[in-house]
Amino acid sequence: MFDKLRNDDDRGQVGIGTLIVFIAMVLVAAIAAGVLINTAGFLQSSAEETGQQSSDQITNRLEVVNTVGNVDQSSGSVTSVELTVKKAPGAGNIDLSSTIAQMVHSSGSYDLIYSDSDSPSGKKFGVKSVQDAPDSDTSLTSTGSAVINDPADRAKITIQVDDSEIIGSNGLKEGDTATIQLNTQSGGTTTVRLVVPETLSGNSAVTL
Repeated sequence: MFDKLRNDDDRGQVGIGTLIVFIAMVLVAAIAAGVLINTAGFLQSSAEETGQQSSDQITNRLEVVNTVGNVDQSSGSVTSVELTVKKAPGAGNIDLSSTIAQMVHSSGSYDLIYSDSDSPSGKKFGVKSVQDAPDSDTSLTSTGSAVINDPADRAKITIQVDDSEIIGSNGLKEGDTATIQLNTQSGGTTTVRLVVPETLSGNSAVTL
């Protein structure tokens, strides 16, 4: 009796349908897994890149050793500002030719870029080598490479503040204040505040 009720064809059809569904589920799962793995890899790469950029913004910056103002006695003002800089602890190589100096004064805000001239004019700053480590990979000069690549390297950044495109012929007067922010290529920033002494009489140079 049971032999008559059993339908082998029906049982075979059910088995094939289940197999097809199973294979389809495996394929879908494999595709989904591939997408997830690719997405995870992309997110990991993005996170690493973002982390590196954030780290560079903190560490790859300049450190100002001292600031000096050169005084013109005839005008009674500071006509040029010299910043001696080095790379901050933990910083990588810093290319001064890709650095921007932003100067803020009561007369306005000025964005200054690198010049390979010893006597920069306009909205530019010059770079001179103060100390270049003998084992540096690249020499630090005013007319060649401007890369600080050794902790012992020292460079002098010169800004002609009495230029008509910056503060003007008056330069920095007695008691004047100004702020200079140095922005490296990787986004590291260093801010230095300049304060001119109340009297410049008899001085050819002053510490700011």
